Formats: sequence, C-alpha cells, structure tokens
Amino acid sequence: QRKVDAIDRAKPKAKQEGAMQAGARKYPVPPFPKQHHPKPGEEWAIDPAPLYDAPFWQGSGKLAGKVALITGGDSGIGRAVAVLFAREGADVAIVYLSEDRDAMTTKAAVEAEGRRCVTLRGDVTKRAFCRKAVEQTVKALGRLDVLVNNAAFQVHSADFADLTEQHFDTTLKTNLYGYFHMAQEAVPHMKPGSAIVNTGSVTGIEGSKDLIDYSMTKGGIHAFTRALSGNLIGRGIRVNAVAPGPVWTPLNP
Repeated sequence: QRKVDAIDRAKPKAKQEGAMQAGARKYPVPPFPKQHHPKPGEEWAIDPAPLYDAPFWQGSGKLAGKVALITGGDSGIGRAVAVLFAREGADVAIVYLSEDRDAMTTKAAVEAEGRRCVTLRGDVTKRAFCRKAVEQTVKALGRLDVLVNNAAFQVHSADFADLTEQHFDTTLKTNLYGYFHMAQEAVPHMKPGSAIVNTGSVTGIEGSKDLIDYSMTKGGIHAFTRALSGNLIGRGIRVNAVAPGPVWTPLNP
C-alpha cells in the first residue's frame, strides 16, 4: 500500500473540471415550510422541490450494458438512483405504487440520459406483483443485473399507543416483505457479478422514538442484507445496504 501511495503522490494533479458529485449550486436552506402530504406522497407537490439530478456529475460508463430494477423509483432516493444509474449507462425499470406524475418525470429524466426506462405500477407488498415486475423488466430490457430495494412506508407516531395494527402491518409488509419478495423473484434471473442494494436507514442502527415500527424494519433490512449476502456469495451475487439519514422526499414530510 505504501508503494501505491507513493506512486499516487508522484502523479501530477490534473486540473479539476467542474464540481464533484454534489455540484456547485445554490441549495435551499432550512427551515422549510411546514407541510403534510397524504401517503404515499408525491414529489411534484413538495416545497421546495427535492434536488436529484446532480447536474455536474459526469458518468463514466460504470453500468454500461446493465439493467437495473429500482423499487420506489418514481421519487426521492429512488429517482436520484434511476437518473444517475442511467448516466452511468444502465437501462432502468422503476416500480411505483400510484404516483403516475412522478413516475413519468423520472422516466423522462432517465430517457434524457439516453437510456431506456420501463415504468411498473403496483404494490410491492403483493408477491404476485413482485414476480410480474421482475418478469416484465427482463422481457422489456433483456436481462437483470441490479436490484435496488428502495420502496418504503413510514408514519410518525409520537405516542406509542397511536401505532395501530394496520399501520404496523403496512410498514412491515412494505419494508420487509417487499424487499424479501423482490429479491427472491430477482435472483433466478441474475448472473455472477450482479448486485442487490437495499435501502436501510440510520434509524435501523440508532432507532427513532417517533418511528418505532419503521426503525424495526430498517434494522431487519440490515440483518437481511448480511444474511442474504452470505447466502448468495457462492453464486457471485453481491448484496449490500446503504443507511441514509433524513432525506427531503415524499416519504418524510
């Protein structure tokens, strides 16, 4: 490693063109207007509008020839992933619940990067839909290399007693069953070198007093990721998770 470091230090530093991934741009400054959006929420209605396009990021073909299936790809983190995957060369299929306007915006953004985008409307809590989503992705785009499990449900409950059985069930069905079903349906179509990326959360590590059930599911996703990674390593399929903090998306306001 010392030899590698020495070589790197000896290389002349190239002049950086433009900014890094975040981009040199003006960002909205909190506090933002108080607002509440009925679930599942729509990105077009949020004020200020979330930023997802990373205009100064230049793709380098990391995903050229690949196909990615992204749940919750109509908005928020899922939309940003879809657009930047496309910029890196991937064709993309996005799964969304019912937010047609947001989905069409994501589709247009992916196609503006010169890649194909398939939109799949349905509920990841239903195993039959998960199977259909995978099959339609493979049929339309020819293969499946990357699954991004990202769709989620959360509702804040300051009082533990207010967390209803229906609320609890919807959170678990979306955040755990959805990830499990999508992965189980996707794996048979994946070749060595493929990858599954699960969206966890800092709440799955630290917990959140107002998001008890959500924190439970995110902790479960982290454990699911570790376990599935060990299970699939022999097939050459990588399984990883990211654990973001709060993000300005329709999931949160």
